[in-house]
Amino acid sequence: MKSFENIKEPHPPRARVLLWADLKHSDMEEIEKTNSIPEIERILCRALLVSDVPQPKQGVLLELYTNLVLFCREKKFNREQTSVLISIIKNVHLFNTETPLNNTDHCLTYCSELLLCHSVRRPPFSIDLFSSEQMTQILYYFINTYMRHYFLYKYIFTPEVQLDISLSYIGIPEDNTDIEETAKSESTADGEKETERETEMDGEVQQSAALPEMKTTETDSPNQGSSSKSELRSIVQKEVRDEVMRLTDQLQQRLQDSADQLNDTISKLEAKIQIKK
Repeated sequence: MKSFENIKEPHPPRARVLLWADLKHSDMEEIEKTNSIPEIERILCRALLVSDVPQPKQGVLLELYTNLVLFCREKKFNREQTSVLISIIKNVHLFNTETPLNNTDHCLTYCSELLLCHSVRRPPFSIDLFSSEQMTQILYYFINTYMRHYFLYKYIFTPEVQLDISLSYIGIPEDNTDIEETAKSESTADGEKETERETEMDGEVQQSAALPEMKTTETDSPNQGSSSKSELRSIVQKEVRDEVMRLTDQLQQRLQDSADQLNDTISKLEAKIQIKK
């Protein structure tokens, strides 16, 4: 769990050149010499410091980076392009997992800016490493792999955020001791009033008729106090349940809206990529 004070607002960092930032030239030479998936994972684990990450996060990251290497081989990317692409996805993933809040649009924007930073020759701010066709292929791959599992990455790598509701009411005792003392004082006051009323009544018949009434009142007054407290407690519990249900419905609706928005964004990007092809 994480307090709301420590939750960061999603603000994407400035795009920068990532050539040889994580995978060095020697690492890429080792990767090119092997076709073994465990050996590729070993090299990536050492170079990207994935070994410091606990399970199951380590396995998820290794699968992500290994699939990137296989994708680069399929598209015949060179060493520089493969190293930069892995660094781009790594930086997008780090930005995504900085906050448990939804930052889908920011992740897409940040990935696009990083790709643009490596597709236009404008030193020292950007280099022309990827062509427009390669950028389209990378975006298509990124959307259909990482962004389609966006909420899964968010669930695994971000801390749990739990909302605790605490209610306090003015004039209502907070503990059982205060409730019992209040009920006793109320019953004592009611008993004194009944005793005064009995002494004012004249005649044996009136006294005999008043005695059952007195006993009934004396026995009912504590019950009335406790019943009023239990009734108030039930009302408060009902209001709390209704409010929790309302918040739960709102949260579920927001999650559904976020999922719909993500799917709509992915569909639009896929449509644009198909049109370009």
